[in-house]
Amino acid sequence: MSKIILKNERELNGMRDAGRVAANIRVAVAREIAPGVTTRALDLYARDLIEKAGARSAFINYPGPRGVPPFPSYTCISVNEEVVHGVAGDRKIQLGDIVSIDIGVVYRGFIGDNAMTVMVGVTDPKIIALVRTAEQALENAIAQAVAGNRLGDISHAVESTCKARGFTVVRDFVGHGVGRKMHEPPQIFNYGPPGKGPVLREGMTLAIEPMVNLGSHEVRTLSDGWTVVTRDRLPSVHVEHSVAVHEGGAEILTLAEEETR
Repeated sequence: MSKIILKNERELNGMRDAGRVAANIRVAVAREIAPGVTTRALDLYARDLIEKAGARSAFINYPGPRGVPPFPSYTCISVNEEVVHGVAGDRKIQLGDIVSIDIGVVYRGFIGDNAMTVMVGVTDPKIIALVRTAEQALENAIAQAVAGNRLGDISHAVESTCKARGFTVVRDFVGHGVGRKMHEPPQIFNYGPPGKGPVLREGMTLAIEPMVNLGSHEVRTLSDGWTVVTRDRLPSVHVEHSVAVHEGGAEILTLAEEETR
């Protein structure tokens, strides 16, 4: 495993600033999600907010796997059966949809990375439970991001929360370390036994991101090379915070100003 990068206080301050920018944009874009709005319109709105904040998107032109063009959108917007890496386009939001908005920015040399799933007039109790379970899984995972615990404690918190409520976690995509680069060591699986993996240390910064499915955990990637969907086409939820590990508990780096009041 590659070396995990620990951040000093100056670097953590940079991460806090970048996280706040990303979180403020996440919340602002979420407010614009409504029936009739296209994912492209949301993406362009986010682009304008990112530029206004003096940041740049960490996603657009991100290198793809071999043979796949760079990522073409400023954000990742994933609707219903789309799990992650949704490419913005002409798809219109409809009443009853769930919409995951993933915002990643580069601000003064540091990455802010976070996501949330918005329910658009959802009344189906199974979908509501799916979204709330993913949010609870993220909260429980963050509670494990304490110096002295192990990375597997975070993974296990996600899986155990979701499994107890009858949902599955995506196994093909993971959370990750984050800092000056979008993807740093370590990979953070959303499943696995507790007490395994590297010991968490003061100064680690991690992007924890449960991806939780209503049906099977299996996924596939569409022909655009990016958009990941559930194989059974049942809904999926994606939520994410970037956190810093401390002795006394995790510090969430991606809280919007209104979320800290």
